[in-house]
Amino acid sequence: MQYDAADFERLVMFEHVRKASEAQYAKDPLDSENLLQWGGALLELAQFQAVPDAKLMLDDAVSKLQEGLTINPGKHQALWCLGNAFTAKAFLTPDPDEAKVHFDQAADYFQKAENEDPGNDIYLKSLEVAARAPELHMNIHGNGQMMQSLGGGGGGGGGGGPSASSNSGGGGKKKNKKKNNDFTYDVCGWIILACGIVAWVGMAKSLGPPPPAR
Repeated sequence: MQYDAADFERLVMFEHVRKASEAQYAKDPLDSENLLQWGGALLELAQFQAVPDAKLMLDDAVSKLQEGLTINPGKHQALWCLGNAFTAKAFLTPDPDEAKVHFDQAADYFQKAENEDPGNDIYLKSLEVAARAPELHMNIHGNGQMMQSLGGGGGGGGGGGPSASSNSGGGGKKKNKKKNNDFTYDVCGWIILACGIVAWVGMAKSLGPPPPAR
């Protein structure tokens, strides 16, 4: 997948945040702010991955954010980031029933975030988006866009579908992987509104600017 300069800068920045958060966690595993930054960075980085890897990274983000909530249950930013993570998981899930479970979880977390910080415009907007998301999911899957992006095959994402293997091996797989990555970028980019700001602000305060890109 090709990135422009701004996207590459974001990729480098959030990878820096991820590594710094991991190091900080080793020093202080009860730092809920650090867990929020870590989860937010993983959520941002997920959009640069192929669908199977993006799902794993989203699961990791969910784990970090939920761990932070066990320390600070009222942290509304973490609740909101969890809503984004489950929305992303839903869009990357072809089965509508399974996706609905994720959408419901997302709406629940958005509502909890708004309950903790009443009137927050971003949280209210997220609730509006969550109400429309299942319809968008149905439109995406109904016209075959998702399945084509997943390589035309079933569930696991491990290999390409018949069209990939019937072409000369390497080229077909590369094309499918590019579609896979592009779709993840589009979906996650549409969903993630400001988790990156949370991670960036915390990182900028404590670590200074990210290392220059090579």
